[in-house]
Amino acid sequence: MATAEDVRSLREQTGAGVMDCKRALDEANGSVEQAVQILREKGIAGAEKRAGRETSQGLVESYIHAGGRIGVLVEVNCETDFVARTDTFKTLAHDIAMQIAGVPGTLVVSEEELPADAEGSPEETVLLKQPFIRDGSRTIEQLVKEAIAQTGENIRVRRFARYELGQ
Repeated sequence: MATAEDVRSLREQTGAGVMDCKRALDEANGSVEQAVQILREKGIAGAEKRAGRETSQGLVESYIHAGGRIGVLVEVNCETDFVARTDTFKTLAHDIAMQIAGVPGTLVVSEEELPADAEGSPEETVLLKQPFIRDGSRTIEQLVKEAIAQTGENIRVRRFARYELGQ
């Protein structure tokens, strides 16, 4: 049986609803780690359902790194301006901009955009396939799907530009 403290802790970690947290904890026999995994899997399944929805709102995030030597602009879209103003969405956009700044070999957002003559593996050149620099156990694609699960809206990384001094 899930305690109220466990439900609260899981909710803070994942952003999932109270009843979803309670069900996940019950399914995981009280294990918070297993419950997090269950919620991630359910969130990813929910993200797949939303993939076709139009994303016409969002924001352009900027990030300057390394004493002004590297700069990134990234456009991240969602369905409504309400979600675009949430901390979850803003944090996602910032983390993606930081990822692009930190991985100089990033060429495109998705594999469909990758030119046939591109050098390097998809994990190096495709943003969504890269391991997240803050948590290598998750990819950027998983990060986006987790945000989709938290916000209940489709989210898409539309495009980005990376600038490096002298290049």
